[in-house]
Amino acid sequence: MNDAQSLVKSKQRVAGHGEVFTQPWVVEMMLDLLNYTPDRNLATTQIIEPSIGTGAFVVPIIERLIASARNFNSSLDDLLNSVFGMDVELSHVDTCRSKIWRLLLNHGFNEHDATLLTTNWFHQGDFLIDDVPTGADFVVGNPPYIRSEALDDIIEKKYRDNWATMRGRSDIYIGFYERGLSLLSPGGRLAYICADRWMHNSYGKRLRGLISKRYAVETVWQMHEVDAFEEHVSAYPAITVLANTPQLSATFIDTSESFNRSSAQDAITFMRGNGESQRGHGWEGVRLPKWFDTDDFWPAATPGVIKLIEQLQENFSTLGDDDSTRISIGVATGNDKAYLVDRNAFVEVEPDRLLPIVMAADIRQGILNQPSKMLLNPWDAQGNLINLHDYPRFARLLERQPQIRERYVAKKNPSNWYRTIDKVYPGLAYRPKLLFQDMKTEITPVYEPGGLYPHHNLYYIVSDTWDLEVLGGLLLSKIAEAFINAYGVKMRGGTLRFQAQYLRKIVVPNPADLTDDVAERLRDAFRRRDRASADLAAEEAYRLPQGTIEKYL
Repeated sequence: MNDAQSLVKSKQRVAGHGEVFTQPWVVEMMLDLLNYTPDRNLATTQIIEPSIGTGAFVVPIIERLIASARNFNSSLDDLLNSVFGMDVELSHVDTCRSKIWRLLLNHGFNEHDATLLTTNWFHQGDFLIDDVPTGADFVVGNPPYIRSEALDDIIEKKYRDNWATMRGRSDIYIGFYERGLSLLSPGGRLAYICADRWMHNSYGKRLRGLISKRYAVETVWQMHEVDAFEEHVSAYPAITVLANTPQLSATFIDTSESFNRSSAQDAITFMRGNGESQRGHGWEGVRLPKWFDTDDFWPAATPGVIKLIEQLQENFSTLGDDDSTRISIGVATGNDKAYLVDRNAFVEVEPDRLLPIVMAADIRQGILNQPSKMLLNPWDAQGNLINLHDYPRFARLLERQPQIRERYVAKKNPSNWYRTIDKVYPGLAYRPKLLFQDMKTEITPVYEPGGLYPHHNLYYIVSDTWDLEVLGGLLLSKIAEAFINAYGVKMRGGTLRFQAQYLRKIVVPNPADLTDDVAERLRDAFRRRDRASADLAAEEAYRLPQGTIEKYL
């Protein structure tokens, strides 16, 4: 065993090997998804299992291979290179060799041939470092789950040097995806059951980009509530089938707790057909003209919502694509107790150093209440730090707060110790804005007509082209909320995160394309906080059939 394998092995013992063993019926389903079936001459293909464990995948693989060999009269030589299984744990390799050796004997192979085949099929090694054959027709498995911070520094560097998709706070299954895809022959296919977080967070960005540019998403099966593993784990699993082909249509299957082997066969039949959507026992599915061609977040939602989002993205641009519309977060001071003062209190400071600031508490009820705080503002109208000599009362006030100098930003720039963490941008306070509290159970834009600067627990939208009350009506609708639901992080109790990165994903029509009637209805719905009316007007704004929201959302 090489040094890298020893390091991984040591770390995996601490981390429980990163192992989550897959239920047999789920394995059978995944092999069916790949069309790895005995009615094909499997001896002429090669299948790779990158983390064989104790044989959850390799046993049914070999059973199917033996059945196929009988159907097509395959020879021993034909079978020698048809399977490649690997595991970093020698005990796992020995276990799989023993299981398959007995299986082969039970099917009429002699001891010599069984030993030859099992020795040729199963290998100890690190899938992310050691040699693996290329030109595979199939790659299948359940990659290990180990966060990068749980790895030894040396082995983590080796992984990151080898696999460009492993960036940020990555998990090693990201590398398993990249290497597995790199092994596929033209037309080859990969099926993994794995946590789906890489589709929806920042550390999966490079993997999503790689897939979008070079591979095709054939199907995604969301399995969050299914008992897919032999032990209960909170892994948010999904089955993803990827292919080394151009991207064509894709299917998305969402499953519930009652999903089972019989359900899976019905879902596979739908996937191989031409229907646009279908429901079955414990599942519903939808067919998309293509998958989401982006390295940005991929949505997670019901199939109906996925299809609606895909349709809207085909016809409209996102808020983030509009250069005339800015979405950002308010100012972080680094010490609110020092920088924020009560609006009605007497503060001995130069008047132009006080800036009215709007807090989350001021909009929590869905309307703008009279703000209660002022910001001690160290920035001038041009966005530069003031000279404290020009503002002696401001300087004395901050100097009475020794904790300001203890902040990281102050220690990093001692001469500018009095700056807030974020710059206060000139003119932003006086622009009309839509404000969003970060965490709410439903989308709740609040109009601020100008004069207030947003605090850092508020996100805001300003625009040169939108009447913000009309835009507010669109964003009050369930359509806008569907994008936050699909792309954003969900907290306990159904609380949503209304952060800039998710708000930018909302698609909107061109404001110039809205009729006066629709614009006025959106504006009126927003002013009255009438979500039902906003939904009806939004359907027209997005040119959707009446009842779309009721049907899908």
